[in-house]
Amino acid sequence: MTFPPPKTEAVVPRFEEATIAARDALEGLIAAANEAGWATEEITAAILKAAQFLSDANKKDPDPAEDNVSSDTARQEQIGHGELYD
Repeated sequence: MTFPPPKTEAVVPRFEEATIAARDALEGLIAAANEAGWATEEITAAILKAAQFLSDANKKDPDPAEDNVSSDTARQEQIGHGELYD
């Protein structure tokens, strides 16, 4: 999936551009979910919940890539037979 870059830096037009692009992307996502057997109402409710989760997570940590994960933390998160991630 591609998402168009913003055409302006002005806040209001930029928000409108983002809204249109997001709506277009969501229409495609909902259509794909419908084809897979999900009802529009349930998938839109799930998308809203997921969007709120991502918004809340972004408010708590706007740039998680900058977080330092110590080797002790990584070891505590190990799963299975020594792999970091299963």
